[in-house]
Amino acid sequence: MWFRRKIDNRRFRREHVLDVKMRSDQARTARVGLAARVLTILFGALLVLFLFWRGGGWLLDELVYTNDAFALKEISVQTDGIIAPEQVRKWSGVKPGDNLFALDLPRLKRDLELVPAIQSVAVERVLPNTLRLRVTEREPVAQIVALRARIPAGGYERAVYQVDATGRVMLPLERHQTTDGAGQHDDSLPVLTGVNSAELQPGRKLESPQAVAALQLIREFDGSAMSGSVDLRRIEVSTPEILKVAVSNGGEVTFSIHHLDQQMRRWRAVSDAGRSLGKPIAALDLSVTNNIPVSWAAAGSHAPSAPKSVKPSRYRKKNV
Repeated sequence: MWFRRKIDNRRFRREHVLDVKMRSDQARTARVGLAARVLTILFGALLVLFLFWRGGGWLLDELVYTNDAFALKEISVQTDGIIAPEQVRKWSGVKPGDNLFALDLPRLKRDLELVPAIQSVAVERVLPNTLRLRVTEREPVAQIVALRARIPAGGYERAVYQVDATGRVMLPLERHQTTDGAGQHDDSLPVLTGVNSAELQPGRKLESPQAVAALQLIREFDGSAMSGSVDLRRIEVSTPEILKVAVSNGGEVTFSIHHLDQQMRRWRAVSDAGRSLGKPIAALDLSVTNNIPVSWAAAGSHAPSAPKSVKPSRYRKKNV
């Protein structure tokens, strides 16, 4: 009796296992079918997107990037200085016939602003076939005369560099690159002496404290009352913490590189005192804060400087 019950139970369990396996096969078949449908839908969607992408690219090429209606016919250049428009066009590398929409305007702007003589550029497409460039030039405020190696001839040659108010070094533009018959060479600019030759790389900025202070001195001078009396001729920057300045009336003024605005006012006060005496300054040391050392030129050896008119910069507002 117990033996038979045990046999019946085994048979019952075996039939139940067979039933579970059948349901598992059906579920697996359903999952495979669902996965196949999903993959089919995804593949179809990707195919449609690919066709749209390729078709859109073809339409852009046909209607925009290779369309003769957008072929460049004019490169309009406006500058605020003396750079010739044709020179800007050469630097841009853009040629008539180039597609206006195919131009990479951010790259064009960046490439032009890498030219040391250019401070900034605004680039604009003007449909259907004009590229407009608005150039802001760097205005030189000082010059540096140095020796540079001649390659490949060997030896050295005299070279003139120019510096703008921010300390950016640049080579003077040649006559054919400008609208000015003299080019960008200007002997009236003050000369910085004692500058480390390693800093004289066009496109880079002067970083030594003395050179930075010399440029600040030029800015302070241009905005002061002294600019109507004398000119800055030479600024020696080789001595730490000190600037030695030669001026147009033959005098020499020594500045500390700190508090230049205060020293400029003291210079004006001493100059006024000398004018009342009829004597120009021979030497003045403004780096000393108390009991400022000053020596006067001998009476009659130098005529006191007459007030001079302020000359407008020849670098600005020529082609706007």
